[in-house]
Amino acid sequence: MSKDTNAMATAFANSGPFEQSKACTPEVGEAPVLEKRAGAETEPAETPGIAATALAGKLSTLLRSLVAPVIGILAFLFLWAALAPQVDTSLGALPGPVEVGEQGVALYEEWGAAKDLEARFYADQDARNEAAIAAGNPGAVQAFEYAGPPTFLDQIATSLETVALGFLLATLVAVPIGLLAGLSPVFNAAINPLVQIMKPVSPLAWLPIVTMVISALITSADPILPKAFVISALVVMLCSLWPTLINTAVGASSIDKDLLNVGRVLKLGFLAKLSKLVLPASLPYIFTGMRLSLGVGWMVLIAAEMLAQNPGLGKFVWDEFQNGSSQSLARIMFAVIVIGLIGFLLDRLMMILQSLASKNHTV
Repeated sequence: MSKDTNAMATAFANSGPFEQSKACTPEVGEAPVLEKRAGAETEPAETPGIAATALAGKLSTLLRSLVAPVIGILAFLFLWAALAPQVDTSLGALPGPVEVGEQGVALYEEWGAAKDLEARFYADQDARNEAAIAAGNPGAVQAFEYAGPPTFLDQIATSLETVALGFLLATLVAVPIGLLAGLSPVFNAAINPLVQIMKPVSPLAWLPIVTMVISALITSADPILPKAFVISALVVMLCSLWPTLINTAVGASSIDKDLLNVGRVLKLGFLAKLSKLVLPASLPYIFTGMRLSLGVGWMVLIAAEMLAQNPGLGKFVWDEFQNGSSQSLARIMFAVIVIGLIGFLLDRLMMILQSLASKNHTV
């Protein structure tokens, strides 16, 4: 038995290396495997074609995003320059792009000249005050504010301040009401008719009401904020809060019910549930509504400033229209372009904030 066992062990030991060497030795039929490996090494030769396709895609994207808009703008300017002289108005021929650009440069130069006058005014006042103090007459010291007319750039700043105040007030009113409407079907049903009625009201209809109310409330001869400024901001608020309110309500009502159930299980209070669950989930909707509200507010602002006579772009357009000089029409058209560009930049700003809110919300 032991001899047979040793013989079998010897036979297995002798057969092992042979079988391993046989398995490791390539057969004739395995030549296609070597050919495939050789072909695999030649695949990188196709990468220039892939790179060319990627480059063509990038060029196509660049063409759509940059070149095409530039061509469209240039075509518009060409048509404007060609057709403008054919249109006669009470103030002469319709200004072309060159005339409008010249008035834009003139408005900037007027702003620079006004700033020089303001600096000279304060320098002269400081010199007189120093001379009075040196002469031992401190009672003659004066501290007057420069009262020159606002320039075009000053009116742009005023319009931005007005729309910022109106937009802030609209957000502070619309977001809490929208959250309550989204969480409570009863409250939503109660305010829905009011929202549907008030939403389409024109700013021209709101303006007389707001003017009378503010005139009755602000009776001080030197209020903190000018009366016309407050009127314009409130009109902007009343006309721009609805998109934020509606979108906030939609966002709060569309929250996952499982999250609310988790809040009930954890026995979260109303404020904790609102801050930890509802508000983070509603942020993308809120920012979408705020973006729409800002666009509406900027459009409403111009009409409000025209009628309220609040120093701003709306009043600038109205004053130039009333002026009726040969340069007025070109200045009005330049103001229209500036209004459009500012509206575009405000929309881009809100789009960036909206994208950040969509990426960083926690629910």
